[in-house]
Amino acid sequence: MVRVVEITGDGVEKLSEIAPLVAKGKLIIYPTDTVYGLGTSPYLRDSVLKVFKLKKRELGKPLPILTSSIDKAKELVEFNELAEELAVRFWPGPLTLVLPLKAKNLPSYVHGGTSKLGVRIPNHEIALTLIKLIGGYLIGTSANISNYPPPTSAEEALNYFANVNDDLILIDGGPTPLKTPSTVVDLTVRPPRLLRIGALKSYEVLKVVSNAFRRI
Repeated sequence: MVRVVEITGDGVEKLSEIAPLVAKGKLIIYPTDTVYGLGTSPYLRDSVLKVFKLKKRELGKPLPILTSSIDKAKELVEFNELAEELAVRFWPGPLTLVLPLKAKNLPSYVHGGTSKLGVRIPNHEIALTLIKLIGGYLIGTSANISNYPPPTSAEEALNYFANVNDDLILIDGGPTPLKTPSTVVDLTVRPPRLLRIGALKSYEVLKVVSNAFRRI
């Protein structure tokens, strides 16, 4: 069963009622600047496993995490000079950075037993407010069945999960502004690898990367 909560304009105060439910394990579908996400706290094992189940996502495949600030991201992953430059330039925004894992207490079911993690700060008031209210971190995978198009509206997200048995909260914040997933860059390899071309144009990222390498 999906409970739909519509939030428009200055209605973000409704999130203060929803956040405690999410913190206790309720799964939530929420809008971001890119696409609608399906999430929970990364530290709630049963809830994260439900994310895999609902998406029909392969267990062991890493999940990205949305965070509320660069400082919070630095608690999870190791930043080098290039990561810092990209984060300052493009966050909040549609860029996911894959960086070396730092947090020893982050469960392996989130990072898939790898030594790296994808992190991002979304440029969206609803998403950011929710993330802050639940402690600074939220699983940031798209609210779709794996290998199907990510939803850019609450209606599209509901089409994927309307008939699930688990209780879900769907925050309807209207269409997502960018309607495209984030661009993903892996900074754990040298040179950095562009894993996905998304809402942030690749040349914008490559310009920052190229300038950084010229200084070396």
